[in-house]
Amino acid sequence: MKGFLQGAANRGPPRARESEGAGRMCPADYRYVPSVFDRPPDLLADVVYVVGGLYGNLAALDQVERLAAEESATVVLNGDAHWFDAETEWFAATEQRLARYRAIRGNVEAELVRTADIGAGCGCAYPASVAEDVVRRSNEILIDLRRAARALPGAAERMAALPMHLVAEVGGLRVGVVHGDATGLAGWSFAHDALDRPAAAALLNSVRRAARVDVFASTHTCLPMLRDFALRAGRLTVINNGAAGMPNFSGSRLGLLSRIAVTPSPHRPLYGIVRDGVHIDALPLAYDTDAFLARFLARWPPRSAAHAAYFQRLTAGPDHTVEQARSQGTVTRISP
Repeated sequence: MKGFLQGAANRGPPRARESEGAGRMCPADYRYVPSVFDRPPDLLADVVYVVGGLYGNLAALDQVERLAAEESATVVLNGDAHWFDAETEWFAATEQRLARYRAIRGNVEAELVRTADIGAGCGCAYPASVAEDVVRRSNEILIDLRRAARALPGAAERMAALPMHLVAEVGGLRVGVVHGDATGLAGWSFAHDALDRPAAAALLNSVRRAARVDVFASTHTCLPMLRDFALRAGRLTVINNGAAGMPNFSGSRLGLLSRIAVTPSPHRPLYGIVRDGVHIDALPLAYDTDAFLARFLARWPPRSAAHAAYFQRLTAGPDHTVEQARSQGTVTRISP
């Protein structure tokens, strides 16, 4: 249930994290170093939509496709495209539509394709501040979702082939597309509150220097934010779309995607910045809430794990505001 978290960076060495329980541990195979992004781009495009946390919400995908068609945008899925669709027909419909897009894996996809139980649960790597019942429900949802995935031939093979990260080039800017952060699939250092801490400066500076990336686009924490930093190693912008398939703000029912493009958006963004001629925006997704909730409730009635974990957010949004998410201008961070 990422959407209600006050995100925090993964702390401690990998072995310490791996000794924790299901849903809290960060598996060793989730790890990478920021220098993996210092490579030729995997994708060149003028308009990129980064869509994370779709969660099987096909009504939200309808809206993504409508917006993308109007400006020939390249859609990149950055993980957790499945979640609520823990039912054979629903999962199959989601898979059929996902197959046409460039994608990386999230922790959901990573755990769906494991052939042996390593004790990772949902693979969320939840920090200690998250209540145990939240972790338990996420693990229960993953178990049900795995049953649906295993019933569909070819699904595991497709997800297993997905990379953990992607480098795009948009208008001369290098964009690292990740699920979590610059060091791990389920990393929390790109959460809004983690980035706002003064202590983040040293990490951001080392990441910018090693990755040689101008922009990171992430999703894992499910709470959106946009931050822009002036660092010793260079300027770094980080945008997290929250969730495409769930509401992102209190009192709102809008999903979000991250748009990175050389032209202004024909669709009004909720917030954004322009840097070096490239527009970096959060685009709202006004999906058909009634249609999605009907399908959700048919699969997840009251007292089910997903209903207990998510129904409040799906109908009223999380405890998060647009002001908390939007950039307050370029912040100078001088690391020691």
